[in-house]
Parts: sequence; structure tokens; C-alpha cells
Amino acid sequence: MKLEEQKVLLFTRTMGQGGTENVVLQLCEILKPRVNKIIVCSSGGINVKKLNSMGIKHYLTPDIAGKNPYSMIKTIAILKGIIKKEKITLVHSHHRMAAFYSRLISNKQIIRVSTAHNIFEDKKRITHWGYKGSNIIAVGNEVKSNLTKIFRLNTNDIKVIFNAIKPFEKKIEILDNFEKNSFNGKVTIGNVGRLSEQKGMEYFIRAAVEVHNSFPSTLFLIVGSGEDEEKLRELTKVLCAEDFIKFTGYQENVQQIMAQLDFVVLSSLWEGFPLTPIESFSVSKTIIGTNISGTNEIIENYKNGLLVEPKNSNSLAIKMKELIVDTELRYKLEKQAYIDFNMKFSFEKYKENILDFYNKLVIKYEK
Repeated sequence: MKLEEQKVLLFTRTMGQGGTENVVLQLCEILKPRVNKIIVCSSGGINVKKLNSMGIKHYLTPDIAGKNPYSMIKTIAILKGIIKKEKITLVHSHHRMAAFYSRLISNKQIIRVSTAHNIFEDKKRITHWGYKGSNIIAVGNEVKSNLTKIFRLNTNDIKVIFNAIKPFEKKIEILDNFEKNSFNGKVTIGNVGRLSEQKGMEYFIRAAVEVHNSFPSTLFLIVGSGEDEEKLRELTKVLCAEDFIKFTGYQENVQQIMAQLDFVVLSSLWEGFPLTPIESFSVSKTIIGTNISGTNEIIENYKNGLLVEPKNSNSLAIKMKELIVDTELRYKLEKQAYIDFNMKFSFEKYKENILDFYNKLVIKYEK
């Protein structure tokens, strides 16, 4: 069956905010004109509206992270129903539990593809079983290494395709948040991501307080929403930092915001291959990131950004102060960041790699 005849199901945990959800949207855009049909199933989220605007059908499924037996049985029944109703020929999963379910419900006639977005060390048996026999895309070299070393998957079944971002070609518009909080004349630093343990926002907040003590004309934006929002707001209040640390909530126009920052911080504790540095690079902004697998594939210390150890507010504060003071270093890093974006992480390169992967895949299964 040729690519244009394939009926594709993209299966992910949610369509909320995050890099995985952005990748699903990119795949929809790339594949929709080239396949017979493309649909998405997830537990829902803010990006379902984007799917609707693209004319992509979305099916609601239970949260696949849950281990409730009733919920798991229900999920299997829903997925089997979707596959039968839509006559699905290819299932592309975007979560290791999605890969697990995909193997459970697929037959020999269905092609299985799995994108691995993160680095893990737990649930070895279920992860190995879910990915085994699938055609795997790893979003970075460290993710591939994790799959082969920790989960004992065959390196020949894994293709590395780096995440990417579209270039920012819009006119910069001063955002309401910037006008409202009088950002003019202040050094503005942003941290963009889901407000969860993974993103290490607590360490960013503590570092921001230390920086502000030395440089009172600094302002810090936390861009995103998530389960830890109230806890982080309370920490900001306890540290008497509400005047200079601002929570913007979830924002669709991340590149617009980044374009108006002086630089960006990514304080994550773990990642796979994060989009935040690439988004930052796309608008010629440098970034301070934690020196963890995935992030350090993108950020090269003192070449296109700076790296610090995770969970270290003091080190993060020192690096932020360095970029505030050394504008020449900041300019040098920004220049290289934009070069690297165009050379390695452009959407056109990602699109080319995805289509090459899919075309070779269907040829393989035609034999």
C-alpha cells in the first residue's frame, strides 16, 4: 500500500501544551496532504482546537498514564473501535504507554511507528515489550542510546530525527503582558514550559531572587501552566518575589514572547530533546539550560548558549548574571544560536526527514 493510501492514527497521551503535542501537530500538517486519512486520539487538551482548525478528526480516549484496570480495558475497546471504523493501516504512537497499547490492538496488517520523546530508566519490561517490533523514531541521539542501552531495543529499528520549529516570520507585536508590567528598560528573562516537577521551575524562581538582589532592574517571566502552578506561585509569594516574577499562563505565541526577552532559561531536571532551546534559537535568542541528556545535544556551552548543573539555583543565578553583564558574549551566543537553528533544526529539514522515513517505511511493507 502506497503512502497516499495509508489511513494513519496518531496516538498520544494528551493534546495539551508541550513538545510532544507540537510534534503531533507538525506531523498532521506534513502528512495530511500525502495520506488517505489522518486522525488523532488522546485524552484531550487545548490543542484539540488546532486539530479542528486543520480539519483533523480527534477521538477522546482515557488518560493512558493511568493503570486502573477498568480504564485500560475501556481504552483497548475504544482503540479497537477506532481502528475498525476508520480502517486504520498505520498507528503512530507518541508515548511509551501508547506504544504498549498499539502493540496490544494491532494486527499483522497494521504498520506500527513509535516516536520516543523522553529518556527513562524505569518500567523496563513494559517499555521493551511496547516498542519491540515497532519502527521507532528517536527525537535525539541520547534518546536512541537510552532505548538501546536501558531497554535493549535493536539499534537498527531506531531512526534519529531531531525535533524542529518553524521559523519566526511574523512582525513582533508588543504583548499585553509587556505593556501592563512596564518591561521597558528592564532585563527580561523567561522560562517557558509546563509547570511540573520535570521543568525545575522552583530552581529558576530561587535563582531569580538571587539575581534580582544584585540587579533590581530585572524581570522574570514564567510562561506555561501545569499541576505545580499553585505551589510555584506560593513559593514566589513566600520569597517576596511577586513584583518581579510574573506568571503568564499558557501562551500559544511562544516565539513572539521569546523574541521580546533578553534571553531564555530551561531549568529542566530531565528531557528527551526539548523544543524550548530550538524555539529560542529560531528568534536569535540564546539560552541557559541544564546540562542533562537531550538538552546538551542542542546547547553547546559558550558556543550557542550556557549549561549549568540541574537543581543548582546558585549556579543558574551566576550564569544569568554573566549574561546580564556581558552583552558581547550574549550577542556572540545569539548569532551562533540562529545559525545552528537554520543548519540543524529547521522545519523544512524535519519535514524532509519525516517524509523520507514514511516513504521508505511503506516501501518496506510492500515487499
